[in-house]
Amino acid sequence: MLAAPINPADINMLQGNYGILPCLPAIGGNEGVGEVIKVGCQVHGIQPGEWVIPIKCCFGTWRTDAVCKSDEVIPIAKTISILSAATLSVNPCTAYRMLTDFVTLRAGDTVIQNGANSAVGQAVIQICASMGVKTINVIRDRPNVNVLIEKLEFLGANYVITEEMLDKPEMANLFKVVERPKLALNCVGGSSAGKLFTHLKDGSTMVMYGGMSRKPTPLPAKTFIFKNIKICGFWMTEWKRNHMHDLTKLTTMVSDLSDMVRRGQLLEPICTQVPFHDYKEALLASMDTYSIKHVLIMK
Repeated sequence: MLAAPINPADINMLQGNYGILPCLPAIGGNEGVGEVIKVGCQVHGIQPGEWVIPIKCCFGTWRTDAVCKSDEVIPIAKTISILSAATLSVNPCTAYRMLTDFVTLRAGDTVIQNGANSAVGQAVIQICASMGVKTINVIRDRPNVNVLIEKLEFLGANYVITEEMLDKPEMANLFKVVERPKLALNCVGGSSAGKLFTHLKDGSTMVMYGGMSRKPTPLPAKTFIFKNIKICGFWMTEWKRNHMHDLTKLTTMVSDLSDMVRRGQLLEPICTQVPFHDYKEALLASMDTYSIKHVLIMK
């Protein structure tokens, strides 16, 4: 392995409250990039020297070396940085699928999302910007919130608002200059998701891919009935599991995202690089509320 990030799902897995748990004893880490050192005589699709990323959850990327089957990994271009390659297969892929699988988005359409400063949220902003799709990005209020707003606007966010803004009359003014969203992306749950729901246009879709608040989501029945809004769930792990028989969509997605990285449309994530032997400190730091992503560097 060359590098492997510490994601919230990795922490949840360690805590035993993720949707899938490995058989013990196990190695942590679900995402990362490695370099192929040697292949078996029957392996033809992967060559020594290539970079590869794991396909399945629970691969165990927090290690220096691994022996695996050739169908457990796919190649990734070495023309992008190690950090971009190590962090491509979970969050950018989640954003990519949610923006392509549920509604047909065209230039000028609007997407609204909460948790916009998350790794998925930042990927959503950048992918939408490359498509000409406008984004309304909801974040929690915090000290120095303007610094975060400027960061998201630099990535291509059209509008950045706090959770409190969703309840205010100013939202009506916002929708005088931008179309109501046809897609909402929720990773928070609770009242935040319910507020997103009320701002959607008729016939739109909300995708639930997280519930960080761990609170139930209140959804008004009249919006379901009279605005014909759909709610769908999405989990990248399940998507990969359902496409193991044909990896065409997965390899195409990784290729598309790698091309975006090369064109400067999907930036390398801001992160703290940590030598692998300091993994304990990295794990503890990753559990802080406002911590940036930590990536373990193996060599």
